[in-house]
Amino acid sequence: MRIDPDSRALGGFTVFLTFVALNALYLLCCVPLLTIGAATSALFTVTIRYSDDESGRPLKDFFPAMRADFGRATALFLLLALPATALVASSVFWFSHDAVFAGALGLLAVLGALYLFVAFVFAMAQTAWLQASVSRTLKNSLLLPAAEPLRSMGLLVIPVSVVAIAILFPPFLILVATIGFSVGAYVSAFIFRSVFARRAT
Repeated sequence: MRIDPDSRALGGFTVFLTFVALNALYLLCCVPLLTIGAATSALFTVTIRYSDDESGRPLKDFFPAMRADFGRATALFLLLALPATALVASSVFWFSHDAVFAGALGLLAVLGALYLFVAFVFAMAQTAWLQASVSRTLKNSLLLPAAEPLRSMGLLVIPVSVVAIAILFPPFLILVATIGFSVGAYVSAFIFRSVFARRAT
């Protein structure tokens, strides 16, 4: 029996294994919470490259990308994640009260946290795509969700859908842990490239 190394089936299986390994690598690098930013930026770096006609080497390029952008990605992660976490905690506090105004404040806190989450995603994508200062990247990241509402919603739909499906069907978490983050980053890469192409013109 002969196996054609150029067959579509074998090529697809190789890509699948690459994304499984990339997903595992990303999750391992996120175990120290401080490295979440650098790991996310590296994940976006390799998936954005791969989305461009399957260029680059996702696994081999991951750690070099993580090292190259570690400082900027970590700073941006802290600047955006800390206030987002505070808003989430605030929403829990307000929703624990029965008053109408408390519910309204809780909703505002949730919306603020979601906005900062999208800003964080844009910040990590910019870190992967561009060479800019932390302050400029932070400013752009806070403006992009408002400037690109449809694409921002697209970025938000991916994790929200995953969470919703996982709540309704808990075994789905196995798929998320296996390939969810790497595939989600790959899908998001097309949105990033569209946004950056629009903003470059």
